[in-house]
Amino acid sequence: MVPAPRLVELVNERLEEFLADRASILRSIAVDLDPLSGFSERFLSGGKRFRARFCHLGWEAVRGRGDGSVDAGDEAGLAAVVSASAALEVFHAAALVHDDLIDHSDTRRGAPSAHRVFEGQHRDSGWSGDSADYGHGTAILLGDLLLGWSDELLDEGLASLGSFAAGRAARLEFNRMRTEVTAGQYLDILEERAWHARAETEQRARAERVVVYKSAKYSIEAPLAIGGAIAGASPGDLEALRAFGLPLGVAFQLRDDLLGVYGDPGVTGKPAGDDLREGKRTVLVAIARERMDPADRRRLDDLLGDPDLTAAQVADLQAAIRDARAVDAVEQLIDENTAKAMAALDAADLQPDAAAGLAELADAVTRRVS
Repeated sequence: MVPAPRLVELVNERLEEFLADRASILRSIAVDLDPLSGFSERFLSGGKRFRARFCHLGWEAVRGRGDGSVDAGDEAGLAAVVSASAALEVFHAAALVHDDLIDHSDTRRGAPSAHRVFEGQHRDSGWSGDSADYGHGTAILLGDLLLGWSDELLDEGLASLGSFAAGRAARLEFNRMRTEVTAGQYLDILEERAWHARAETEQRARAERVVVYKSAKYSIEAPLAIGGAIAGASPGDLEALRAFGLPLGVAFQLRDDLLGVYGDPGVTGKPAGDDLREGKRTVLVAIARERMDPADRRRLDDLLGDPDLTAAQVADLQAAIRDARAVDAVEQLIDENTAKAMAALDAADLQPDAAAGLAELADAVTRRVS
């Protein structure tokens, strides 16, 4: 099995090669496009590569056990899964660029978000018009460019496979992921604005739906299925990977929700309580509202989503949510979903080394601090 550090090296090398090629295309059009290339290269140079690692382990978990139409253990199979893993990282970058724009986020990974970078470029250059408008428009186009590049990168990798069926199955999994996460992003926007028109009894279920489609499927379930499809996975194998990936993806996002309210800015690269200022209607918030008395619930509703929350107001909301025992409840949900994922992994008939790698990675994504 390819060790995780080596897989990350291969994905990084593939990204560097691909981005250098696309940068040369942009440069051939105009040197004015260099900032798009430069930002893409910087933004994709870091990250934890969780999606890439899940894609690779999905491949490792079932390779050599297909119907014989594809030998997923050869160099072509490895090249395909490396390109698919890199494509997932590019897709993720596109989603983050657009997500930061939608949420009006100033920072990402401890640095200015894309629209803020281009807003600063406009302002520092003394160009005409509004700097914020320029930054917003450029970030939209950059996100679109990255989306297109993720498709190109995936297709280049799948073209190396000897099996049309395996390549087609992987492409369909990627397409499904793209639809689901876009739908999930819309549902997230919808809940931030329409929550007050929904019945109180619906709040938590609607927040849970966002967790599933905006993050859980796209972060873990889909990468596993894409990797498995490249290996020529049987329907049963894919079902086993999904049974593990979906509850783990839910636990992954619930941890993210906690970090969005209580994370250390020096570690997360985002301001403290950023989700509170953005008005995220997360499962954490839904549970807190269920358990608060009417006065505290009204105060939470009044303050949540105010971009000008002071540090003292953020601390007040953090304490109120914790006092409502919502943090404990979410920690319990993380444990329950992780246990469900591990039970599915134990029951699955997967390659032992890959199963061990998945167990280790499951621990990393649910216990992370950033």
